Amino acid sequence: MSDLTVFNPAQVPDFARNNELSETALALTGGGTGGSVKRISIKGGVFRLMSGGKEIASIEDRHLDVIIVKAAPKVSRIFYAGAYDKDAAAAPPDCWSNDGEKPDAGAKNKQSQTCLSCPQNQAGSGQGNSRACRYQQRLAVVLENNPGGDVMQLTLPATSVFGKEDGDKRPLQAFARHLALSNPPINPEQIVTRMKFDTKAESPKLFFSPVRWLTNDEYAVVKTQAESTDASRAVVMTVAQTDGVKAGALPALPGKAPVVEAEEEAPAPKAKTAKKKAEVADDDSEPEVRKDAAKPSAVPEKKGKLADIVADWDDE
Repeated sequence: MSDLTVFNPAQVPDFARNNELSETALALTGGGTGGSVKRISIKGGVFRLMSGGKEIASIEDRHLDVIIVKAAPKVSRIFYAGAYDKDAAAAPPDCWSNDGEKPDAGAKNKQSQTCLSCPQNQAGSGQGNSRACRYQQRLAVVLENNPGGDVMQLTLPATSVFGKEDGDKRPLQAFARHLALSNPPINPEQIVTRMKFDTKAESPKLFFSPVRWLTNDEYAVVKTQAESTDASRAVVMTVAQTDGVKAGALPALPGKAPVVEAEEEAPAPKAKTAKKKAEVADDDSEPEVRKDAAKPSAVPEKKGKLADIVADWDDE
């Protein structure tokens, strides 16, 4: 008889019915159970569902409707000293910061004591007048048609975060300001948000627009999702590596040192190569993903519902 059969699901006590792994459990399992944060990648200008650093499915549509349940309180920063090489072995960044103010304790090659004084944050340290250190924003999202399902991490490059609105085409911060100026003000977690690719951009770039209000039942679910451990992990920047490498332990919760985790947008530096500068799309945007990022792979046959695709993750 399996040890786990002793714990009959019908006999679970009230206090354990909505269990999530505790810090004690995570510590005793070596930081995780072999799983990782599930994510939505925008690599190659395609919405990709990721788990454990592997692509589970691609979405053929050029837009995706989600609910933003949580956001990192500050924009993070990430710096690679090496040139981008899609064929090189994956490696963590040289320096990164969760709060955008100082390098995280685990950064192997800190460039400065503070981000403000860092030479990689100065105009001209990247290509042209751009900065070599890139900005990123992390969100925790759920699919519109499955608000009670998996909470997924979405990492946005700077060009999807900063910049001016152009009609109904709004980067994330312009979108949030647009909602805030409504009467009454609208919070992102109260609506369905459509993410749509900018088809004119050379590198993956998203615009955001409102779709509809959540129902009362949906909003109750989303508020619970926002308090979940998965949501807290999704908005924490980890030691980024490119997809395809074995993921490490689950990322630490806020206030704890991060650990290795798969990441889609970070390039793999090639050893002993000259530094390649990051690009910027326009005057008021931050450094964007490099031009020689991997080309999109063939998109698999489209499934009827995203919820059906995500359901496959439970079989891993």
